[in-house]
Amino acid sequence: MGQAHAPAGAIRPLTPKDVTLFRDHLLRLDDQVRRNRFAMGVSDAFLERYAGQAFSNGAVLLGYVQGGCLRAAAELRPLGRHEAEAAFSTEGDFLGRGIGTALFARLLAEARGLKLRRLYMNCLAQNRAMQALARKFSAELTFEADGVLGILDAAVPSSSQAPPVGPGGVGPFTTAILQLPARWRELLPWR
Repeated sequence: MGQAHAPAGAIRPLTPKDVTLFRDHLLRLDDQVRRNRFAMGVSDAFLERYAGQAFSNGAVLLGYVQGGCLRAAAELRPLGRHEAEAAFSTEGDFLGRGIGTALFARLLAEARGLKLRRLYMNCLAQNRAMQALARKFSAELTFEADGVLGILDAAVPSSSQAPPVGPGGVGPFTTAILQLPARWRELLPWR
């Protein structure tokens, strides 16, 4: 007899009504995934507080939902008129399945719709999965002692720089930067 396959999931926008789904997803993250997502170890209490505030201040959240459970999420938090911070989380059993790539493409489409030009993301030096994801979207990575700085300039991509086309024909995004928490403001060009 063949092995049963779980139904395929779907990426969809998350709303404040999904706060419980989001909280439960965060609480299922193992210690390493939590560290990669928040750039430090975090407690369940921290995650519960974080989930309770996640939908505030114009944040856009997308989620990969499978079988009624949120298994991966992408967050876009405006920092100014043309800039935002992005963050991704994927439960361990769902890593390496292309979900992060699909979420990244959809998040870039959302950012584009909001007319954002820069996207900042935290990435620890040991977070190879995030670095690989950034490379898929042609980000240039610069390694520092405890993190990674990457820049994606996709305003007019060459054929070798074009990120993969995702759902809805999503293509290039103006600029994305992966970097360390608390260091990104030091790196901004107008300082």
